[in-house]
Amino acid sequence: QVQLVESGGRLVQAGGSLRLSCAASQPLYAMGWSRQAPGKQRELVARITSCGSIGTKYADSVKGRFTISRDNAKNTMYLQMNSLKPEDAAVYYCSAGILIQGTYYPNAWGQGTQVTVSS
Repeated sequence: QVQLVESGGRLVQAGGSLRLSCAASQPLYAMGWSRQAPGKQRELVARITSCGSIGTKYADSVKGRFTISRDNAKNTMYLQMNSLKPEDAAVYYCSAGILIQGTYYPNAWGQGTQVTVSS
């Protein structure tokens, strides 16, 4: 069973930047970042395939501010978050999953890393 370990979450001021990392225990084709704020449903923020930037897709709320990337040699995925807003505060989860006709379905999750954005 795949193991996913996130890191990088912390307190940051609004307008600041943060990079999250997710280390996987094995090579994976499709991976993603989701987030869940208190009282809200978990939402997919971005996903990527082993094809790199060609296989990326973002939620409208983060387009132009967040960049997902990966280092296949290290089995590691990243989420660069710029121009952070208070509404970006959440627990961010790394996932592995499958793509079916372009839609990403996560089926394994990391433990999450907390991102707090102060206004």
